Order: sequence, then C-alpha cells, then structure tokens
Amino acid sequence: MRPVLSGSDSNDRKLIKTFNRSCPGKLVRAVKNPSATRHPTLGPIVGIWEAYALDETFRDKGSSGGVLSSLSAWMLERGIASTVSGASKESTNPRRTVPVTITTKEQALKAAGSRYAPVSALSGESALKVGNAVVGKPCEVSAMRSYENMEGRDNSIKLSFFCAGTPSQEATDSLIEKLGIPKTKPLKDLWYRGNGWPGNFTAIAKDGQRVETSYDESWGAALGPTVQWRCRVCPDGVGESSDITAGDFWEADENGYPKFSDMPGRSVLIARTSRGFELVQAAEREGVIALRPADPEAVAKMQPYQFSRRRYLFGRLLASQIFLGAAPRVRGFGIIKATLGEPIRTYRELRGSISRIRHRRRAGIKS
Repeated sequence: MRPVLSGSDSNDRKLIKTFNRSCPGKLVRAVKNPSATRHPTLGPIVGIWEAYALDETFRDKGSSGGVLSSLSAWMLERGIASTVSGASKESTNPRRTVPVTITTKEQALKAAGSRYAPVSALSGESALKVGNAVVGKPCEVSAMRSYENMEGRDNSIKLSFFCAGTPSQEATDSLIEKLGIPKTKPLKDLWYRGNGWPGNFTAIAKDGQRVETSYDESWGAALGPTVQWRCRVCPDGVGESSDITAGDFWEADENGYPKFSDMPGRSVLIARTSRGFELVQAAEREGVIALRPADPEAVAKMQPYQFSRRRYLFGRLLASQIFLGAAPRVRGFGIIKATLGEPIRTYRELRGSISRIRHRRRAGIKS
C-alpha cells in the first residue's frame, strides 16, 4: 500500500515521511521503555500474569479467557475510553471480517473471539480520535504508536494480542466449503474460536446446517499455511507497542507443542507501559479479571513460534530482499546478535524461506 498524495509538494513530502516512518511494511522498531524489563521473546514487560475474565460469558466466548473483550467493556462502562476500535464479523455476511466501533458491553461481547482473516481495525471511523481505545494486531498497534509519536501525542489506549499472521480470506471460504457448506450458501454465523477453549471453527448456514472442526485442524491445516508473506518476516508477533497484550496461556507437551484439549480459557496478560499496568490493576480490583503472576520464561516456552520467528528472522529478511526485492527494515530486536549466535540455523531458515517463496510463486500467491 502506498500513501495517496495530495498534489502539494510540501504536503506530499510530509505524507511520504509519515508513511515511511509509521508503516510496519517499511519499518518496525522495538519499543524502548525505561520502566519495563525487556525480554528477548516477549518484549517490554512491566507486569505479566495468567489471567481470565470473571464474567463467564466473556470467558467462554473469548478466544483465550476473554480478557481483552472484558477490559474493553469495562473501559467503556467506566468512561476510561469513549469508544473501542476493533474487528468483528460482518452482520450480513459472517464469512467476512470488518472493522467495528464498539460503544457498549453488548457490542464488546458480540465482537469477542479471534478473526483469522484480513481486516484493518484502524480503518474504523473512531480509530484516531482522542479518547478511543484500539484492539488491533501487533502491526496495527505498531503503526499507531509510530504515528502518534510523530504527532507528539499518545492519546489512545492500545490493546493487542499474540499473532502468528493473517491468513487469506480464500482459506476461510475454502475451509467452510470443505466442511460441507458451499460458497454460494449464505451463513447465519461463523466463529473461528471461542465458545469454549480453544474452541472449534464453526459455521452455521441460514438453513440451519452446521459444520465445525478443531482449532488444530482449522488453523494448523487450513488457515495457517496461507498467512501473508509479510507476516512471515514480522519481528513483532507479541504486540510490544501496546499498553496491554494478551495471548493464549497454552500448556505444551514435551516438544513444546501446545495441547489443544478443551478447558476453561486462560490468557497470558502483559502490561507493557505504566498506563497498561495501572489499568490491569484497576480491572482486577473492580472484579473484571482474575490475575496470577506468571514467569516470563515459562510463557516464552509456550510460544515456540514467536521465539523462532524472532530469533531466526534474519534468514527470512535476507530471502525476501534477494528474491522479492523488498523487506521491512527492523531496528532494535537484536537480530544480528541472534544470527551470529546461530549461523547454521539462520542459513537453514534462509534456504527454507527461498523454498517457500518459490512455492508461493508457483502457486500464484502474491501476498
């Protein structure tokens, strides 16, 4: 995506400068926060907990404990935020995911749960307004923080989540069809996760036909392999530019692979700024969420993909630069140090990335 120029030389220069310094496709900077402890995988940490929503409806419907949804509803009810920008299913076509502006607890509950499809929460009408909060992907929150830094302000409360990338819309449509609902049949509802944890991918047609499959099958076999290439070279899948980040509190097997057995949802909750820490503490005091201190090292072991993507990123970036002609600039994540520490693994990552790029070209995948 390129900025839309105005025709005025001075305005266009400013617009291009803003774009180049805030677009995460061009530049991603690690967050430097003197009040936080920096973890090599998890980023800046002021506080870290195992958490879940005390409202059982939010906890059940949310993807991993319902924490971000319940925090959104609480901030609106307390007047901490006037609106919350996020993403949800389109009301008339639940196959699609759209930006939404949330103003009530009911709307926050309706928007609860992950949407593994392309959408921009920042394209909502309230996203950049003073007093708004944003629940967005790490790249969106990074762009917002960079933009606000350039504008000399920090008005929005920024919430994010652990992200493994954005799959294609076609992957969702194909999965629904594979499960038995044709692409031409209208849907009444669709959720990727939630209604239990980790929750099944579930689609319900307007005529009542219902199909579903496990999270392991939906993400692992159908959606995950179609993640955009830009996501493959992302240094920040843990939302370190946010005030508060949430992610799954997975239990793992002896190989570090998450166990997908059904159980009550739990979140990893990280406060990355003093503002985020104060919000989390206030929400606990007011009975919105339950907290228990977590060990960052244990959490990092629950996220082997985030660990490997950041540690061996140089190989992917180099492959992108050579074979695609472009790669985002990455600053402050220590990737050169990581590369020097494990050059053989980095070389293997380079070879693997070259192979994946060639495969995507043969398959006609452009994103």
